[in-house]
Amino acid sequence: MTAPARVLVVDDSPTMRGLITAVLNADPDVTVIGQAGDAMEARNAIKQLDPDVVTLDIEMPNMNGLEFLDKIMKLRPMPVIMVSTLTHRGAEASLMALEIGAFDCVGKPQPGEVRPFSDLAEKVKAAARSQRRLRTDPPPIAPVAVHASPSTYRPGRKIIAIGASTGGVEALITVLQKFPVNCPPTVITQHMPSTFTKSFADRLNRLCAPVVQEATDGARLEIGKIYLAPGGERHLQVANPHAPCCRLVDRDPVNGHRPSVDVLFDSVAELAGRNAVGAILTGMGRDGAAGLLKMRHAGARTIGQNEKTCVVYGMPRVAFELGAVEHQFPLSSIGEEILKITAAIEKEANNVSR
Repeated sequence: MTAPARVLVVDDSPTMRGLITAVLNADPDVTVIGQAGDAMEARNAIKQLDPDVVTLDIEMPNMNGLEFLDKIMKLRPMPVIMVSTLTHRGAEASLMALEIGAFDCVGKPQPGEVRPFSDLAEKVKAAARSQRRLRTDPPPIAPVAVHASPSTYRPGRKIIAIGASTGGVEALITVLQKFPVNCPPTVITQHMPSTFTKSFADRLNRLCAPVVQEATDGARLEIGKIYLAPGGERHLQVANPHAPCCRLVDRDPVNGHRPSVDVLFDSVAELAGRNAVGAILTGMGRDGAAGLLKMRHAGARTIGQNEKTCVVYGMPRVAFELGAVEHQFPLSSIGEEILKITAAIEKEANNVSR
């Protein structure tokens, strides 16, 4: 029998510490072994208790959560789940935390919320199980090298579809920084709160050569553009074979998620078939596995992130076991592999058209 995940709760609010502790202790596979109100208390508690996982408030006195997280990742790497306000400022800080090395982020409850921190225990258990190779000194993000090789795009010819969840922020930055300024139209579903996706799209747009934007209903799929599904109430699909575009559709959650990777992949399979490339990256659960299998059955080329480089080898594992993944690659090479495949698709299409 696996021992419960041992957690240290760090938050300057006694009320919030009490709430997080109560939620986590309600799960028999999680045990809160200590609490701390600031970075100094947390530092001492980590030394004394050696927790499996730390939950860390972003906004704290003396030393904020980001500064303390950076020290943890450099001096004593361990899984850290950040607790953030669901505001624009909180979203920006959360994205920075994920890049520094946080396992995941959860939002503080809103007034009247019925089940606060409903997914926190599952994330804590995944963090405790994770095989993440935490870096002692995360490398800075390198400047973007803009690729000049030209490409052409015809309606329905090449579409790239990517799905990710836990660990996806870092993974997507790594993959998309390899894309040229004239990359094929790319659609992405990343599980994250609605207040985070606009900030994440803006951050990707600053870091990557192509234009990255939050997807809007009816937006035309164009060369050199990457469309990120907005979090919240609708799913992202692609539609219209004559003038491919984004569609945001009202549907119940799929696999517990909205937007769902499966919904996106299903639509790409139907619209583009063999002219698509699908990639499933790190994440908890199984969302995207069935959709990627549908893409492969439709003739699309499919890629999965390998276990060694995943923060959580959940979604890619299920996809691989279903037979949805043609090849698994380490995260560092997935961007190049996607580009190789799209170039091969283009070459094949040109040969057929002659």
